[in-house]
Amino acid sequence: MSLKLPKVDQARLDAEWEADKDILRQLAANGDKARRPRLVDVSFKGDDESFEKLLNIASQFGFVELDRETDEEGDQYLFLECEQAVDEESIRQLTRKCLQIEIMCGVEYDGWGCEAATGAAH
Repeated sequence: MSLKLPKVDQARLDAEWEADKDILRQLAANGDKARRPRLVDVSFKGDDESFEKLLNIASQFGFVELDRETDEEGDQYLFLECEQAVDEESIRQLTRKCLQIEIMCGVEYDGWGCEAATGAAH
């Protein structure tokens, strides 16, 4: 099954990229080897109904459910993870994919994160 992916608003993509660059700079400052694949988590804000649709679509992109949380205001978040590198191109693709999922599922993409992969033992 092939999904028809929606076009992402360039201004939104640019804004997310500014935030992504900050995370990449922090990782680099910690000695991260950006091309080394590792688990990367992404989060979305939404509700149970939209999360079910999101899981169905996101699984086709290689994401698996990691966790669900509800914050103090009652907002629900779904955390997914996938294994990938975090070099600039990989993160640009990840962010575009997440913004497309946001459009298709009526959820709000809330960013990504990962541990630095320095080659040191955990």
